[in-house]
Amino acid sequence: MKVIGLTGPSGAGKTLAAEIFAAFGVPTIDADAVYHDILARGDDCTKELAAAFGREILDKNGLVSRRALANTVFGKPDTPTLLHTLNTITHKYVMSDIKKMLSSMAAAGISAVLLDAPLLFEANAQTLCDVVIALLAPYSQRLSRIIERDGIDEAAAAKRLAAGKDDAFYRSRCGYILENDGNKAALTDKIKKLLMETGVVVV
Repeated sequence: MKVIGLTGPSGAGKTLAAEIFAAFGVPTIDADAVYHDILARGDDCTKELAAAFGREILDKNGLVSRRALANTVFGKPDTPTLLHTLNTITHKYVMSDIKKMLSSMAAAGISAVLLDAPLLFEANAQTLCDVVIALLAPYSQRLSRIIERDGIDEAAAAKRLAAGKDDAFYRSRCGYILENDGNKAALTDKIKKLLMETGVVVV
């Protein structure tokens, strides 16, 4: 089974790209969705996060409130340190679940899968991939997408972007770069070409 890693900065349009890959017969493992499922379980990961960031990140049901956690981590003088702590705790749980999912998909005879992981390199998940792609987009479009997607204001969205890696980080590490200017047809053509180049059968 060929594993295609998809990464890139927040708001670049990875969800749209994953939909296009799915239309070509390549299913997706969404690392963010895996993370959200882990938080919803309220198990050991939740306990570690509460110990690190305080019980104020928990909701009335004792589960992690992603908004409260984000408010604790982003836009602070020590945001880089806080992000490192957050990632150190969460990545091991996410990676464990992703490995189990990949094993199940390979056993089911799936020929290719897309691993959509914004923090692909931070989690060392590139080691699971045969091909690594970065999806990049203009700053203004990324800002607009985050505001709409997360229901936050421009200042909060700008903090999210400021906490992330710049384009050069992805360009220097990824085997393929896809530029997304918001034109779905153009992005579809780019993805189809990439799949053909990497030997994935396009349906």
